[in-house]
Amino acid sequence: MQITPSALRALSQGFQAAFLAGIGAVASQWNLVAMEVQSKTKIENYAWMKDLPGMREWIGDRIINNLEATNYQLVNKHFENTIGVDRDDIEDDALGIYRNRFSMQGEVAAQHKDSLVWQVLLAAFATLGLDGQYFFDTDHVGYDASGNEIAYSNTGGGSSAPWFLMDLSRTYMKPLVMQQRQEVRFAALDKDTDENVVMKRQFIYGADARYNVGLGFHQLAYGSKATLDAAAFVAAKTAMGTQRRPDGSSMNVMPTHLLVGPSNEAAARAVIGVQQLANGATNPWYNNVEIKVIPALG
Repeated sequence: MQITPSALRALSQGFQAAFLAGIGAVASQWNLVAMEVQSKTKIENYAWMKDLPGMREWIGDRIINNLEATNYQLVNKHFENTIGVDRDDIEDDALGIYRNRFSMQGEVAAQHKDSLVWQVLLAAFATLGLDGQYFFDTDHVGYDASGNEIAYSNTGGGSSAPWFLMDLSRTYMKPLVMQQRQEVRFAALDKDTDENVVMKRQFIYGADARYNVGLGFHQLAYGSKATLDAAAFVAAKTAMGTQRRPDGSSMNVMPTHLLVGPSNEAAARAVIGVQQLANGATNPWYNNVEIKVIPALG
């Protein structure tokens, strides 16, 4: 191929099309558990998310819920993936394999948010959340039916492969946060006069993005490393469903999904995936929640 400006433009457009095809081939899962928050600055403060909101009967003056001071901030991070194309390969028309590589690059870029979300979730047993406690902890501040403070636990302890029970029924409130500053984009250093071409005979094509993942509403998630059986499932479901607000009213948390890794899939299906138990009795938890098997959860 003769290297001309028009030829390089066409080549870049072809690589970008392959990249976008790779992105389009991926069905992302992050938005199942994380709510998207558009960011306009380097750092976002999440004081407004400290409590799961609710309505109250209007008696007397309004109770104004001001933003509270909090150290829970999320800094946007930069991410990139770059491919170099040798000038000789362009001149010799040896470009077939590169289109596959750019499609793979698109897939990698599209899967990255999922990967980041599961990393944050797995680390949440030892990561501080909005209330200054570990996201999965035994002594979050909770309330009883009279509005008295009690300790609320959203973890089952243990040391085995983790599993997570979540209420994912809400559109704008999720257990995790996907802070979006800049969507993934395709960029190129592909002019014949660019330094990388002149000095290294290499045309550069890269994907980059700017975002981060953080922890959201712990009230909507229960994490455990204990053995997944019917008793553990019921304990998690009961703990989540009996949460109350400071006025004693129910938070109306209703678990909808059980997230497990491959090592816990059989246990999950034994708990809620069979209609009849081994003793012949009807399984009261059959299809009570939806099972999601996430390879990254182990």
